[in-house]
Parts: sequence; C-alpha cells; structure tokens
Amino acid sequence: MLGIIPAAGRGSRIQPLGFSKELLPVGSRMDGQTERPCAVSEYLVRRMVRNGVDKICFVIGSGKSDILEYYAAGYEGAAAIFVTQPSPVGLCDAIFRAAPLVAPDETVLVGLPDTIWFPEDGFCHLPDDQLSFLLFPVEQPELFDAVVLDQDGRVKEIQVKQRGAASNWIWGAFKMPGDIFHQLAALWRQRDGRDEYFGTLVNAYLAAGGQASAAKAGSAYVDVGTFNGYRTALRLLENNETPDEEAMLMVLPQGRSGIPSFPGEGG
Repeated sequence: MLGIIPAAGRGSRIQPLGFSKELLPVGSRMDGQTERPCAVSEYLVRRMVRNGVDKICFVIGSGKSDILEYYAAGYEGAAAIFVTQPSPVGLCDAIFRAAPLVAPDETVLVGLPDTIWFPEDGFCHLPDDQLSFLLFPVEQPELFDAVVLDQDGRVKEIQVKQRGAASNWIWGAFKMPGDIFHQLAALWRQRDGRDEYFGTLVNAYLAAGGQASAAKAGSAYVDVGTFNGYRTALRLLENNETPDEEAMLMVLPQGRSGIPSFPGEGG
C-alpha cells in the first residue's frame, strides 16, 4: 500500500520560515525518553501508516532537502521514497509524478501534509476498490474543494473554491486502487495537464463515466498553512487527544514552537 504526499509547495502563506512548511512544529512527540517537536506532516504520515501503508512517496521540490533528511529512515516501519517535482504547478502534476511507483493492484492514499484532521483512522473509512474521498464539514467551503453527493453517497461534482458552494463538506484526503490512479493520470495527460486542481480532473473523470464515492467520516479539519490555522491546530489537538494520540503527542502551549530535529542532531 502506497501513500503519496505532495510536498513541493512553497508555503508562501506562512513564510518566512527557516525550513519547509511541512516540517513546521505543531505539538511534540516522545522519542524514547526525549520530547521532540512533531512536524505537521507527521500527522498525515501517522494516519497513512495506521491504514496499512508500507511505502510513503514524498513529492518534493528544489530546496526541500530537509524533508528528505527528516524522513530518510522511513516512519514506523514504512519505507520512504522521494520523487521530485521541478516546479510547484499543482496537485495533479505532483501526485502523478509518483505514477512509476504505483502497481495497478496497489491501493493508493493521498493527503495534504500541512493539514491536521480527525478521526485518526479516517482512511480506514474509505474502501480500497474505488476512488473515494474522506469528507469534513467546514464553515467556509468556498475556501476548499466542496464535494456534492447524490442520495446514495456517490460524488456528483467537486466545486473547486467556488463561491456559494452547494455543500459544506470538503475533501481532506482520498484513496483509490492503482488502476484508477493510472486512469486518472492518463486522463490528465489527455487534457494536456491543464488541471491544476484534482477536483477539476475528477469532474472530467465523472463526466466520462467514472465513479467516485465519499465518506462523511471526518470530524475536524485544519489547514495549518496560515498563522491562524496554526493556532487553531494547537487548540484542535488539545481537544481531540485520544489514548493512542497521547502516546505520541504532548501539545506545546500556544505561542511556543521550535525547529525540527533531524536524525543525528542533539536537543
């Protein structure tokens, strides 16, 4: 099972930082008896591993070697693979960079590394044999990709950052079998790679006879790519700790942060 994490974006909304936005410390974790900062992307990685992912592909851009250093040894038994995206030209371009790694019979999970969401087992609510989206309720769906469903829970349309969105449920992650991944990649190429957003590509896929489902299983979702989102994430973690999460996290008080610690670095 393969997890794909697009991590080539510049993170302009929360810059300047001295490191990649995916390594922004949010909370902390225990490394043996030592407390260390927890990078925001670790929350997604942990959720993928919980669903059974044994390989994680990070799609990184130039100047993001710190992500490679941070995850070079893998994570909780899952091997790390790194693919480059020369220019950050959209989510579709990023995830399809991983196409050579995807076997047709392999399950693929995709999420965004600067988000934190609950429940922690959210991926487990999605089937492995079809394109499926994990949905979260938000107050401002026009800032995200709103997912419109029919009465049977099938996806009718994805409204990409659309004012007056018809649904307040947005996708936060998705899963699909490898053969559908390759169908979507082929469709994207047929459309001359013009789809920057995954939602517009999915709409074309649905119009061509494809199907997708969704699960309204998400309870909380935060984009940590802004300072307001960062503060909200700290509060979210304080309110959503579970025994499993507590074993990994001890949330830092608001206003405090650190810098990521890389293997071999002290303190």
